[in-house]
Amino acid sequence: MNDADKPEQPGAIEPGNGQDGVWNLRLYVAGQTPRSLAAFANLKRLCETHLQGRYSIEVVDLLKHPQLAEGDQIIAIPTLVRQLPPPMKKIIGDLSNVEQTLVGLDLIKQR
Repeated sequence: MNDADKPEQPGAIEPGNGQDGVWNLRLYVAGQTPRSLAAFANLKRLCETHLQGRYSIEVVDLLKHPQLAEGDQIIAIPTLVRQLPPPMKKIIGDLSNVEQTLVGLDLIKQR
């Protein structure tokens, strides 16, 4: 993974403000553990495939910004929070189960 893909600090991967069908996603991680890196890579791949430029990803490293966990009531990591479109959704884990992640984000219907 190159430096541009590493979740080192909070920041947007692509612009988005929740308007015009843009999805605002926040991924909570704890440093650059294998699970954190896998969650980021899986999320990026899923977004590129299913949201094609209609998303923003903010990566929050709780080792550097622990106070940010309280706002979204984060109890496990990695955790993905879909802030927009409403309603807010949370998915815990490395997002490796693509179908489960897509269902959790309401991108596909559960079979």
